[in-house]
Amino acid sequence: MTPARKEIYKTWIAAGLWLFLIAIESTDWLSAGNTGRFLYPFLHWLTGVDSFTFISWNFYIRKTGHVVGYFLLSFFLFRAWRATIPVSLSRARWSLQWARIAFFMTALVASLDEWHQTFLPSRTGTLHDVALDSAAALLAQLLIFAWFHFRDSSRSPAPAVAS
Repeated sequence: MTPARKEIYKTWIAAGLWLFLIAIESTDWLSAGNTGRFLYPFLHWLTGVDSFTFISWNFYIRKTGHVVGYFLLSFFLFRAWRATIPVSLSRARWSLQWARIAFFMTALVASLDEWHQTFLPSRTGTLHDVALDSAAALLAQLLIFAWFHFRDSSRSPAPAVAS
């Protein structure tokens, strides 16, 4: 197996495992009620938070989980598509094509995840969460672009001045 083929497999395995994790998190097992059962006693012990305040903490912890989860999914999908689809510039580190596919795939997963949750009595699927997840995916792609743009521009030599 060639090194390039190994790289493709590694990047898709990472993306696939992250998709699997999102699928697990979408089940009844990790609903707000179930996670609150172990999260509240821990946070109460750690910070002394009361049960009323914990309700809002739990909301923000869960929304932070959305942002982190879908940000990372978008990142992993970008890496996978970068390894899979060659672009005309053989040494390209960023491509709009990779970023676009990664973003739209992440938004699709977010939509399907929320749709799936509408069928579970302990979960609620909302368009707000799809928007939040998609915003996290877009943020990931913007940061990837900025990383490569500024990193590459700082390494490139200054253009020659014509005399």
